[in-house]
Amino acid sequence: MAERKSLEGLTLRDHDGTRIMALGDMEIWDGADLSLLRDGMNHVILKERHRSIAVDMSHVKYVPSGFFGMLFDWFDKGVMIRLYAPQERVVNMLWFRQFFEAERNGWYAIHNGLRDRMTVKVSTWQEESWDARDSHTAPVTAGH
Repeated sequence: MAERKSLEGLTLRDHDGTRIMALGDMEIWDGADLSLLRDGMNHVILKERHRSIAVDMSHVKYVPSGFFGMLFDWFDKGVMIRLYAPQERVVNMLWFRQFFEAERNGWYAIHNGLRDRMTVKVSTWQEESWDARDSHTAPVTAGH
């Protein structure tokens, strides 16, 4: 898959040590939006070295099926993943109910789906444990 030349359309901001990514007021995401989010996550995690990531879901009513898999892949590698302000339709999706836990004020954190939630230690990330295939990055040109 071709690498994106920029992350135009993706807004990045920080909140309490978490890097938040947003696609503006878009209600329905398609494959291109998922690709933009993937490239953004690669940039934020691999280049900027953030270990706590959130996706603003305040406007989203539909997400592509690969969205959850992408989030869970990063979670499995030790990145704390949160969703901010998902709408009721998203909250009622099976994958969301099974793998996300309400925190407070509209924040939801991913977990491993087991009854006893696994604690992710963000500080345990080690560069050599990352697969080189995850190193697709693009410079951020928008939202900075």
